[in-house]
Amino acid sequence: ASPVKFPMLTLLSMFYYICLRRRSRSGTRGEALTSRRAVESGQRAVLPVSVEMEQYAKEVLDFSSHYGSENSMSYTMWNLAGVPNVYPSSGDFTQTAVFRAYGTWWEQCASAPPPFRRTPKGFYSQDYIELGFEEPVYPTAVEVLETYYPGAIVQILACSHNPFSQNPPTDVRWEVLWSGEPTKVLTPQARQFSPNIKHISFPTNLLRLEVNSSLLDYYTELDAVILRGVKERPMLALYKMPIIDISGLSDSEEELSDVGGPFRQGGDGKHQRTGNGYFDKLPYELVQLILSHLTLPDLCRLAQSCKLLHQHCCDPLQYTQLSLQPYWARLSDASLGHLQSRCTLLQRLNLSWTGNRGALTLAGFSSFMKGCGLSLVCLELSCCHFLNEACLEIISQTCPELQELNLSSCDRLHPQAFTHISKLTRLRRLVLYRTKIEQTAILNILTFCIELRHLNLGSCVRIEDYDVVASMLAARCHSLCSLDLWRCRNLTDRGLAELVSGCRMLEELDLGWCPTLQSSTGCFQHLARSLPRLRKLFLTANRTVCDSDVEELAASCPSLQHLDILGTRLVSCASLKKLLQSCPKLLLLDISFCSQIDMRVVQELCGLFPNVAIKKSFTQ
Repeated sequence: ASPVKFPMLTLLSMFYYICLRRRSRSGTRGEALTSRRAVESGQRAVLPVSVEMEQYAKEVLDFSSHYGSENSMSYTMWNLAGVPNVYPSSGDFTQTAVFRAYGTWWEQCASAPPPFRRTPKGFYSQDYIELGFEEPVYPTAVEVLETYYPGAIVQILACSHNPFSQNPPTDVRWEVLWSGEPTKVLTPQARQFSPNIKHISFPTNLLRLEVNSSLLDYYTELDAVILRGVKERPMLALYKMPIIDISGLSDSEEELSDVGGPFRQGGDGKHQRTGNGYFDKLPYELVQLILSHLTLPDLCRLAQSCKLLHQHCCDPLQYTQLSLQPYWARLSDASLGHLQSRCTLLQRLNLSWTGNRGALTLAGFSSFMKGCGLSLVCLELSCCHFLNEACLEIISQTCPELQELNLSSCDRLHPQAFTHISKLTRLRRLVLYRTKIEQTAILNILTFCIELRHLNLGSCVRIEDYDVVASMLAARCHSLCSLDLWRCRNLTDRGLAELVSGCRMLEELDLGWCPTLQSSTGCFQHLARSLPRLRKLFLTANRTVCDSDVEELAASCPSLQHLDILGTRLVSCASLKKLLQSCPKLLLLDISFCSQIDMRVVQELCGLFPNVAIKKSFTQ
């Protein structure tokens, strides 16, 4: 008799099987069908008769970046607290909240790291802000007052934890109230953004807005956030479907029985179906290639389907890159523990935004790094407020090959913690934006980390003398390719001259809002002559930049792509034309608030040089 033939299982059918197994453990068929009918009929939560409260944000609790400085209110995230400052007016106002970047300009730079594989298609968030409100309520509406280039908000979340409670956070839950894709609104005019939100089962006074500004033509500006809600609990009509979490997956033998177990090789030696869907007939490398296209949760789910696919899904080669940032809201020590045995060959790890409010501990982080840090070359830890000095010491001890470290907006790290970075002598990229690093620590790092290619010290307000830092960079880091000194307040022409003389490989230099640099000293012309490879230069808000500086850039920097001279009063149309003619690779030119350049001139330049995005903001 011929062996019984079965159709080949596809990945799709395998996923369907997995979902049915998990569903059978988490809810009855009747409950699932009821939930499905409820969704299909579009049922909404039934709200009790109650007075709706309206609240503006009481306090800005956390954020990933802002255009403003740490010691003023202009363009800072702190402007989102309280009633509107600008709305319903439109335009570029200093009293609003503005994130650090927009468009794709920053992603195009050499200093930008490559994206992580396996990032879910639905994860768009690039920046966030968290807001606390006075009274916890069951939300009925969230309204965001956007006053300039709206459309960046992609997700609004609510948290179960009261940020003003004296008790430590326990069982913190985040629920998505609304999510959408990045959009480009046709007009930069002000608007009130109030999407239809989901009703949740707990009161909240902590909201989180996540944004993606990649489609916007200029910086988005937010003025205020309104939370509307009721004090009494709504009666939710929808059955809550079970959520499969990466921390709740088991690798026990009971979970890994072969699919179609009865179909095994018979005693007569004839081969019968083993339930592997012919996956065991495919080359190992081909199955690995197929699985490399799955997201992390899908990979964890698939590992539970059968022993063969468990072996494939747990192969360390599937985990050479791991981005856990999209799962920040539910990542825990248990999640890291579950993944640890699979990550022995891990090279790039993104933990940005994770672990806050007790979700990750020193013990959980240390255990994971000790097991997975040996081959690590890139570690992203932006906005990780669980980090302390012991964590950085663990990194320095367990990651001998580390070349990239991002601590952006880890503003709660004690200054002493940064001393451990100097032990990572192979570092090539170091991001310390908005941290409390002090002068002694950065000089120590520059002494030992001489292979640095990319360094970000933007808004590091505790560094006392940037001239000394510039001198050390010039002496030790000759291969430096990009340097971000955004809002460093004490760099002088002497320090800049040393820097550009010693670091001639520089392609990107951000000197935005550095008020102590004066064009009259010739420092900007010397900069242009010293850096022929320059591709990006930000001289934002330096009122002294003049025609001779622009003309020197035109003569000496033919590879220039991005130039920001916002706020100067001394640059004319004639010098801009020379620049645009001499720099054929120029893509971005920001001349906002340049008093000699009016909209008529901008329109003329845009017509002559259509491939250049010429920015000129307005105030209504």
